[in-house]
Amino acid sequence: MSIPPILLVGCGRMGSAMLAGWREQELSASIAVDPAPDAANWSGADLKVVSDVAGIPQDFAPEAVVFAVKPQNAAETLPLYRKFAGQAVFLSIMAGRTIGGMRALLGDSAAIVRAMPNTPAAVRQGMTVACPGPGVKMPQGELCERLLKAIGLVAWVENEALLDPVTAVSGSGPAYVFLLAELMEQAAREQGIPADLARLLARQTIAGSGALLASSPEEADALRVAVTSPGGTTERALAVLMAPGAWPAAMREAIAAATKRSRELAG
Repeated sequence: MSIPPILLVGCGRMGSAMLAGWREQELSASIAVDPAPDAANWSGADLKVVSDVAGIPQDFAPEAVVFAVKPQNAAETLPLYRKFAGQAVFLSIMAGRTIGGMRALLGDSAAIVRAMPNTPAAVRQGMTVACPGPGVKMPQGELCERLLKAIGLVAWVENEALLDPVTAVSGSGPAYVFLLAELMEQAAREQGIPADLARLLARQTIAGSGALLASSPEEADALRVAVTSPGGTTERALAVLMAPGAWPAAMREAIAAATKRSRELAG
């Protein structure tokens, strides 16, 4: 069963990741809108890339319009696609932009699903949380789920307000993990480990631990305890990382700051 015709607005990092996932499931003839010159690289038998909305053929009837543009560009971009309201479901992956705010730009007849994926979508290991707006019919929700499952796991919430902390945890979360890799590599070099080996140790330790966490039925804290021998090296390191004002406090502050910023973007 192929992916039906899609209108993708934005071929940046996340938009192109989604497109690659859809193509693996046999994408029907679709259109992408992106003014960037390198966006044309995504064109093919299943996709026509145009630089602006004027390039969309009048008879093109997508089943979904996917907004993968920066939230700061929503006010100028979304009204250009009002004509598809009532025909297609709108799937937005713009951080912070609320369903109500988008309906104001697209019209009250717009069926909107707001979603927050993350960058592991590029390797089909993404985590997306989605929320349906008023008037989204079951087939439209099922289509959105299929589009999002092409890049990883999908969870749904009815309370849209949860998407702000979701953005802070999973949407921004890959950056926290990449920062951990940076810091581990740097610290390893400072202890005399050669740069190439330090890089390998940091990356494979994080990747392997993530794979173990994903496959284990145990809670994260149980896995942590299992690797922490009393009086050993891990216990000594965790005493530093879990000290008052260290990782636990910093992570709470980071998630709170990102949640606040997500809410600000709605303005």
